[in-house]
Amino acid sequence: MSFARVRALVLVGVLAVAAVVFVVVALVRDTQGDLADGSDCPAGAPLADVLLPDDPAEVTIKVLNGTNRAGLAESVTNEFKNRRFTVKDPAKSKTKFKEVAEIKFGPEAVGRAQLLRAYFLAQSKMTYDPKRKGAVIDVVIGDQFQQLATTTEVNQSLVEIGEPTLPPGACLKPAAEAAKDGD
Repeated sequence: MSFARVRALVLVGVLAVAAVVFVVVALVRDTQGDLADGSDCPAGAPLADVLLPDDPAEVTIKVLNGTNRAGLAESVTNEFKNRRFTVKDPAKSKTKFKEVAEIKFGPEAVGRAQLLRAYFLAQSKMTYDPKRKGAVIDVVIGDQFQQLATTTEVNQSLVEIGEPTLPPGACLKPAAEAAKDGD
């Protein structure tokens, strides 16, 4: 074996050992491990469930008609029911809404609200209320609403929107607790 080959093999060996040491040190010094269990959460901060649901049946919604179009809330409720969402009885909104839709949710429904947002192709107004209890999401249908997105459009929209983000002032709900609530 030539001297150049030996030198190259030694160099590759040293680089491989350095890479292994670097990875081990990075894993040992990782400070993000506590983020998933909510241990850094200030007292009284809401615990937000940011997991996207696996099945639309895990999402409970109440559709409110924010327009003058009669029967719109009932029609949209039926569309969501046909797409396997859990729905409450539709109602009339106390206020009118001029845009496509408004999605009102609390800490327990952050991930679920993100899924609903995709059904409006990210054209909906997201209204987060940290004091809101329960996982029911209110959807106020507005004047600019035309129709819900198709399954393909929803999937594309989910990719464009990205993962749900933690709302300001909220802490991440521990994964074990979020999974238990989803069952």
